[in-house]
Amino acid sequence: MQSKKIGWILLAPSLIILFLFGVLPFIYVVFVSFHQWNPFGANPDRIFNGAENFRRLVFDERFLASVGATAAFVFFAVLTQLILGYALAQAFMKEFPGKTFFRTIHTLPLIMAPIIVGSVWKLMTTPSLGIIPHLLESWFGFDLNIGNSALAAFTVTVIMDVWHWTPLVTLTMIAALVSLPPDPFEQAQIDGAGKWQTFWHITLPMIAPAVLATVFIRLMDALRTVDEVLMLTGGGPGSATRFVGVHIFKEVFPRTNYGYGSAISVIVLYLTIVICWALYTGMLAPRKTRKG
Repeated sequence: MQSKKIGWILLAPSLIILFLFGVLPFIYVVFVSFHQWNPFGANPDRIFNGAENFRRLVFDERFLASVGATAAFVFFAVLTQLILGYALAQAFMKEFPGKTFFRTIHTLPLIMAPIIVGSVWKLMTTPSLGIIPHLLESWFGFDLNIGNSALAAFTVTVIMDVWHWTPLVTLTMIAALVSLPPDPFEQAQIDGAGKWQTFWHITLPMIAPAVLATVFIRLMDALRTVDEVLMLTGGGPGSATRFVGVHIFKEVFPRTNYGYGSAISVIVLYLTIVICWALYTGMLAPRKTRKG
């Protein structure tokens, strides 16, 4: 009994901080989402309008377009990060000259703030100034201008996110691969299994929880991407990179539409919880099947 009291006492500071900076702001956002509120407008008072904000966003073409753009961004970015992260993890598992140096350089993007990443990529992709348009023009005769091409802007945004977060995936994959027991691989080698068969039937099932956990983390991060995109493209051209986070930012701050922005935030949070629940279920289902 005494140990339980000590445990709650030790947890109390964290619980208080979580309540003050997590639960209370969420309750307030839900409350505001049921109001029409522009604190800087002619009428700064909150006006209760029920579920009107939620009804409006269902027919909001900009919001629906941002959801589609976000889904495409998350799919291409997270999938590329998983493939590159696993390939780099396998490479770093082997010994080669300069391994420590390359591993250090590889992880440097993780220590950079998102707004810095967006600023650096903005400089690198600015026509007549950035190194990337210069090299593409010199080597391939390709004119890169993310301000005019929606496809180029979206592609560069995905590449930027891949560059920033692939090191995190690599580190998690290395941790998963290091923890694998050698016996199944030795048995597979004795049985004459090829590299693809070994990966598909042994490696992948054994690292599946780590892969799904990595997808879980990266999915949540990718869904709330704002800083990098605002610095790089500002959400343009058009709505090519106007992802959900950018859309909420522009509704709340430039347009000061706090009620409608709060409603979008609640819906996005709900969708994120549903997707994460599906991933969590998918992560537990194979383990329960194996135990059964």
